[in-house]
Amino acid sequence: MKRTSRSALHAAAVLFAVASVTSASGAAADDGAGPFGVTTVAAATVRTARVGALLAGGRRFCTASVVHSPGHDLVVTAAHCLDRTGDADIEFAPGYRDGKAPYGAWRVGRRFLPEGWVHGRDEDSDVAFAVVAAERGGNRGGPEGRVEDVVGGNRFVAGMATGATAVTLTGYPNARPTPIICTDKPTPRSRLQQRVECPGFSGGTSGSPWVNGDGEVVGVLGGHDGGGATADVSFSVVFGVEAAGLYREATQGAPR
Repeated sequence: MKRTSRSALHAAAVLFAVASVTSASGAAADDGAGPFGVTTVAAATVRTARVGALLAGGRRFCTASVVHSPGHDLVVTAAHCLDRTGDADIEFAPGYRDGKAPYGAWRVGRRFLPEGWVHGRDEDSDVAFAVVAAERGGNRGGPEGRVEDVVGGNRFVAGMATGATAVTLTGYPNARPTPIICTDKPTPRSRLQQRVECPGFSGGTSGSPWVNGDGEVVGVLGGHDGGGATADVSFSVVFGVEAAGLYREATQGAPR
């Protein structure tokens, strides 16, 4: 699980100082707003609505995002976020902010965790999928249809070279009422792990999607040290054969 550290205090100050930044040299328009390595408050947009908070008993604990699937009902996050056997009431709230779920809360149903995680908590297997369904309404009358039909979804892509493009992370720190966003270029930590330097990604941001300039999810915050021992450096597994197979398993039999 992503940890909070003393560096998170500095990151919080950075967030307030640069919250008004919208775009600058350093990041291409498709790679996200702001210069590389700067974290800001995430504006409520079509793209950030696809990212949401995971809640158990009404309390936030992780981040997840909608990925395109034949059933239009799939989210991706870190495996350590869904490996919670005591939580039968997990919900996904896309676009969550200021204690409100504008697109409703969606019940997390069947979960898909890779063999490497199930049989050894392998940090190189820290990615998971879940099918979600409408359960209770939000502030705009409640969800209708399937979650991807409501907020859209990014493509899930495996086999991309680490650092081929910059990625944009959007996540939900437990200590903040709004999501945060940061763009930077990932670098390899190992053959199966990648890292990125973005301040402020503390507890609650595990599962945050890493979205490249083509709108593809190429990582999720997790992996080494549960996603990172500090709030300033985050990790993700490199999506390879295992992640691609897990996605196929999660989409078999769709539409549901």
